[in-house]
Amino acid sequence: MSQFTDICRINVKGGDGGAGCMSFRREAYVPKGGPDGGDGGRGGNVVIQADAQLSSLIDYRFKHHFRAERGTHGQGSRRDGKNGEDLILKVPMGTVVRELDPDTQEVMFDIADLTHDGERVIVAPGGTGGRGNTHFVTPTRRAPAFAEKGEPAEEHWIELEMKLMADAALVGMPSVGKSSLIARMSAARPKIADYPFTTLVPNLGVVRAGDYSYVVADVPGLIEGAAEGRGLGHQFLRHIERTALIMHVIDIAGGFEDRDPVEDYRIINSELAAYASALAERPQIVVANKCDMSGMTERVARLKEAVLEDGHEFFAVSALTGAGLQTLMLAVGERVAELRRELAETDEPTEDFSELWERRRHQRDRQFQVVGEGPGIWRVMGTGVERLCVQTDWENEEAVIYLQHRLSRIGVDKALEDAGCEAGDEVRISGYSFAYEGADENVYEEYEDDELAGE
Repeated sequence: MSQFTDICRINVKGGDGGAGCMSFRREAYVPKGGPDGGDGGRGGNVVIQADAQLSSLIDYRFKHHFRAERGTHGQGSRRDGKNGEDLILKVPMGTVVRELDPDTQEVMFDIADLTHDGERVIVAPGGTGGRGNTHFVTPTRRAPAFAEKGEPAEEHWIELEMKLMADAALVGMPSVGKSSLIARMSAARPKIADYPFTTLVPNLGVVRAGDYSYVVADVPGLIEGAAEGRGLGHQFLRHIERTALIMHVIDIAGGFEDRDPVEDYRIINSELAAYASALAERPQIVVANKCDMSGMTERVARLKEAVLEDGHEFFAVSALTGAGLQTLMLAVGERVAELRRELAETDEPTEDFSELWERRRHQRDRQFQVVGEGPGIWRVMGTGVERLCVQTDWENEEAVIYLQHRLSRIGVDKALEDAGCEAGDEVRISGYSFAYEGADENVYEEYEDDELAGE
């Protein structure tokens, strides 16, 4: 029996970018050939992709670290490095991808909700390849003797949570007959026994009734307090969130404890409302099971009255004998078809999550802040400026001058001055430090506009 895994956390890292090449053309009879260093290849992306053939996240139960291929370095003769291959991680449809805080491991925000087959999102973009020295030629600098290093890719943790994609969900107290119902209604073969919590993982079954075909989920039994996490409440309740229709199953006989069916009905609805207010407003069909048992007439009438007062449909059935099941299946099929039509009318086009994620990344790259770390010591923090420093060859004076130009173009010099930084103060960025000399615009005029400056 395959294991069911519906939530996991993994560490992802794109491939590092390859370094640009510092090279000059060397040919016979050409004593002073120009620069011809190629660019480094871009690192591969880590991509999460929905796959209709998968039903759990078992592939990520034991392996938690995933790395894409790095780009290769550029070479002379303008030969660019090869881009790294993307690493595609497949997940079931209905998987929510979330960003985790690197320090607390708490969920920060949703990255994507992959509900369609083939839908994908880049969760760890590969590093940009460094530019070769051909990019730094200017009218006054004909032979730049430096190139960029490749951009190191970011590494972070994400959470994958699978929520079942079903049209209707069977909910109710433990041992009310949900598994027996789904076994009768579909080809699903869940474990069935006469003790509570027989079902520990959700089961899916395809129901065909008349012209209708729909998917039903058998969600493990809920108990009072499930919305607060009692039992396995949170793990089970989240699978109901996606379903368009709730099939609320009641054991009309009251089970071993001889529970009151109306009270059971109220308790489960209270738990659904407590977990998510939207669930209380979800279309609901109430199913009184085990109606084949003798002496149930008064109980059925009392439950039916309570259900109709709440505006829900009511059906009395027996999973054991099959009584009333065909009528129920047709009614559910009709209701599901109506809900699908309503959804189709209001459904918006699927968003390109990768494009959204990339926009967020660029916005984050442009942001930085200056903080004082002591008398005459300042630190500049920000993803973009830190990456510029990492891509710089600090042993090369020309490369450092070019870095100063780039920092000036994106407003770092002005931000330092506004913060009170004076000439001679120490400025720290990432693991590097240098003395602040102030901005001299004339030094930088020969260089091209910088990408981060947004020009």
